[in-house]
Amino acid sequence: MKFKSQSISWAFFAAALGLFALQLVYGFIMGFARVGMDGLHEWIPFNVARAVHTNLLGVWLITGFMGAAYWIIPDEADRELWSPKLAWIQFWSLMAVGVTAVIGYHFQWWEGRKFLEIPRALDWLVVANVLTFLFNILMTIWKGRHMTTTASVLFFGLLTAALLYLPGMITFESAVLDSYFRWWVVHLWVEGVWELILGAVLSYLLIKMTGIDREIIEKWLYVIVGLTFLSGILGTGHHYYYTGAPRYWLIVGGVFSALEPLAFLGM
Repeated sequence: MKFKSQSISWAFFAAALGLFALQLVYGFIMGFARVGMDGLHEWIPFNVARAVHTNLLGVWLITGFMGAAYWIIPDEADRELWSPKLAWIQFWSLMAVGVTAVIGYHFQWWEGRKFLEIPRALDWLVVANVLTFLFNILMTIWKGRHMTTTASVLFFGLLTAALLYLPGMITFESAVLDSYFRWWVVHLWVEGVWELILGAVLSYLLIKMTGIDREIIEKWLYVIVGLTFLSGILGTGHHYYYTGAPRYWLIVGGVFSALEPLAFLGM
């Protein structure tokens, strides 16, 4: 550990592991329910377990990404984190929102939209939390001694993830439009910007662990970014067809979805 403020990352990593374990627990609850061993149904119905399970996936991943950024960005920028105090405030507020959401699901306090069940009041708190995080990271890069490709891709991956969360907050009376824009969040997170974040993290690890020339790794990072956007954005079309969009989206979405593994192969 090069800088003292990097230790904040450990809290995020520990929280991510805890949330992942909780996701597994709710997965087992659903699994046993599916085979008829549904003894917890009175307290945890299947739809509640499913909402908790699917939403925890996003929460523990984002928590881990934040922890990675708080470790990688100071090292890449060659300076302490801009505001460790702000990072701790952001961590505890994120945990408070997450715990409130999980408890709320048990009382069926949700929007009822698959993968995006979090209530609207908590949505705004998530937005405020992520903006705080991005501001802290941006200021660290801005005031740092170096501005590397790895740090830039990581930041813009996190920024894009935040921007793509916003379409999921738009309310539509039409279920078709609601489903159409919901995939902007779900698909373009999983098969778009998360690959940018993963590519940047992998780039950092390879440079640090192998000592390979940074220029070689970061050239590959550009290739991965290109493949991710080419396949991920157009690959969203395999969802569009089933929301009543034109028939050609089934072809476009199918072809480019088949290209998505190329980004992982590049990694």
